Amino acid sequence: MAASGRPAVPEVIWARPERAGRGPRPAYSRADIAAAAVRIADADGLDAVSMRRVAAEIGCGTMSLYNYVPRKEDLYELMVDTVSGEHELPEEPSGDWRADMLALAQQTRALMHRHPWLPRLMSPVYGFSPNALRYLEHCLACLDGLDATFGTKMELVAMVNGMVTTYVSNELATAERSRSLPWTEEQDQAMRGAYLMREVRTGRYPRMAAAFAEDSGPIDLDAFFERALGRVLDSFARESRGT
Repeated sequence: MAASGRPAVPEVIWARPERAGRGPRPAYSRADIAAAAVRIADADGLDAVSMRRVAAEIGCGTMSLYNYVPRKEDLYELMVDTVSGEHELPEEPSGDWRADMLALAQQTRALMHRHPWLPRLMSPVYGFSPNALRYLEHCLACLDGLDATFGTKMELVAMVNGMVTTYVSNELATAERSRSLPWTEEQDQAMRGAYLMREVRTGRYPRMAAAFAEDSGPIDLDAFFERALGRVLDSFARESRGT
């Protein structure tokens, strides 16, 4: 260990043996520790996850926990890998790469709603854990039918995941704001809608007025999600055709 408290040599948690070749079996597994951290984050948010809280959850001392997970960043990586394992990946893709990627994106969206802390930890830094690699390999298998380089396919996967993360982050922020309102969400929308329509009717915003004139009613967020993602996928399909 260096004087700064950091390991002298960088070490990925997945390259660190979970147990030594000799000696007694460890009292806890990484899966136990990750599951405890996920439970805490699901119940009380990511900021509630600390080494002390996780140690208490599994019933060990805080310093003992560091023998299993050297850094809090490693704990986060274990958490991301654990929930990534919730993706239900078929043994073989359907052969329709566009439909398969849309289905995966819908799964990821649902997963992020089950674990609202997850968007905060979505980062390429945590993108190469065992379950993340399993997911990525499946994505690339789904894209076998897309005539593009592997580099382009990786960009597609990154763009899809980035879009899902941003979309869900906005959904979660909107839901959190609604819970903090001193009135109902319906009252808030009515108040803001009335103000907006008064402004539009002033004539200063003719394009906005035209947009509201063709408004077809409340937005279907699920349909909007599919359309937005479809446009991303279509752009890669056009690029593969050279159009």
